[in-house]
Amino acid sequence: MPTNERPGVYSSIEVSSSLTGSGSGRVVGVAAVSAAGAKGVCKRVASYAEAVSEFGSGCNLTELIRILFLNGAYAVEAIPAAVNAAAVKADYEAAFAVLMNKESVKIMVCDSDSAEVHAALKAAIAGASENCKYRIGIVETGGAVSDAAARAETLNCERLVMAYPAEEGSGARKGAVSAALAGAVASGGDPALPMNGAELRGTEITKLFSDAEIATLVHAGVTPIECVGGGVSAVRGITTRTTTAGEQDLTWRELTTVLIIDDIIPSVRSALRVKFPRVKNTVQTRGAIRTQVIIELESKLKQEIIDDYGSVIVEADAEDPTICIVSFEFTVAHGLNRINLTAHISV
Repeated sequence: MPTNERPGVYSSIEVSSSLTGSGSGRVVGVAAVSAAGAKGVCKRVASYAEAVSEFGSGCNLTELIRILFLNGAYAVEAIPAAVNAAAVKADYEAAFAVLMNKESVKIMVCDSDSAEVHAALKAAIAGASENCKYRIGIVETGGAVSDAAARAETLNCERLVMAYPAEEGSGARKGAVSAALAGAVASGGDPALPMNGAELRGTEITKLFSDAEIATLVHAGVTPIECVGGGVSAVRGITTRTTTAGEQDLTWRELTTVLIIDDIIPSVRSALRVKFPRVKNTVQTRGAIRTQVIIELESKLKQEIIDDYGSVIVEADAEDPTICIVSFEFTVAHGLNRINLTAHISV
């Protein structure tokens, strides 16, 4: 502020973006083309202002971060797949590998609509799941309804969601729709709450589907995004997993099924890790472990995240007495997709 010798009250104003992470959301990992920053170097940002400072304005990466925060992401692990140039498949593969090492990341998104890049994301997520790092990837595609259906059927993965359509036209932003959906998924506190009708902010879609198109997309494993009443929303949250060994399999179709699993298994693991760091593998300890697992499942039952749970069995491994085997079963809660009315009318 300049010095002024005249008595009085003076002020200065500093303006910054109010877009910050939601306190209850999940962390999203994003790989996209950036205007600044170092290629392949991941940075955690908690606001849009931080993203502009780190990666510059007017680029894909910063724009996707803005949309993620606008839709409720808690924080973003961002990595430039390329700087001031188009990224190739190898660049995204390297970026995905870095994001896989970020323990906090639960959802992943990118700005590429390439089938090869989507396949690379699928491979990265599948490898992470084998190491108990549960992730969900969200991608997008354009073209005709039949094209989107074919793309989803090729991926066929319960941990990959394909949003359709992508933005079109001269002002289209790559990854905007998938980022909006990722932010909305990340914002949810209840994993059993379906995405039906969830508002997606910061993206521009004009498509309105017919019932036949909705049926085609859902059966193929595509998450339809449409414009209704001037607002953009998800019709239904669907994973691309629709078949097993070539046969139709609806087990993994609902996104909530995967979200519930990703909520319960880490919760049980975390509780056991905290309460049993240095213990003996005795009958008393195994009984305490069983009780703790039941406590966690009861909590999820009260929250209506699961409908029921079955027997909890805890026993020492027959071949290695230092290993404790815990097995349990539960039934996921299902979202309400339709209400069918039957009216019996007398005249």
